[in-house]
Amino acid sequence: MPIVLQNIFRFIVLLFLQVLVLNNIQFMGYINPYIYVLFIISLPVLTPRWLSLLLAFALGLSIDIFSNSPGVNTFATVLVAFLRNGIIKLFTALDEGNNPTPSFYSFGISAYTKYLIVMVFIHQIALFFLEAFTFTHIFWFTILKVLLSATVTILIILGYESLIRKKR
Repeated sequence: MPIVLQNIFRFIVLLFLQVLVLNNIQFMGYINPYIYVLFIISLPVLTPRWLSLLLAFALGLSIDIFSNSPGVNTFATVLVAFLRNGIIKLFTALDEGNNPTPSFYSFGISAYTKYLIVMVFIHQIALFFLEAFTFTHIFWFTILKVLLSATVTILIILGYESLIRKKR
């Protein structure tokens, strides 16, 4: 399947999975997996920044519209897309002209896991602190939500990567 069609399919599936299934799951009030960020994480490395920002904006806005939230998903997703290229350069040394899709097999297990953890934590911190809109009264509650939700999100994405990417 061409990479453009694959990304369109991934966008639609992750959007509807997040909106219809995962937004309705809340474990103990602290854990809510946000796997839609996998779309931005999985864009090919040489995707132009303007395109990744535009796609992140469209994805975040779609999640916000369906979730009736005031732009917090849009902000967090665009922030992740903005920081993406620099974070990829931190953990990988790619050959000139190589345009892989980030995965276990293109980055290596260690580099991909570090990349994933940093990206998910940036997304969760931006999302939950903007949602709480305070650093004082509910600071520890927000930190707990970030830690638990990010951990569950990372585990789900790692499980997905280990199952899906073996087929390729």
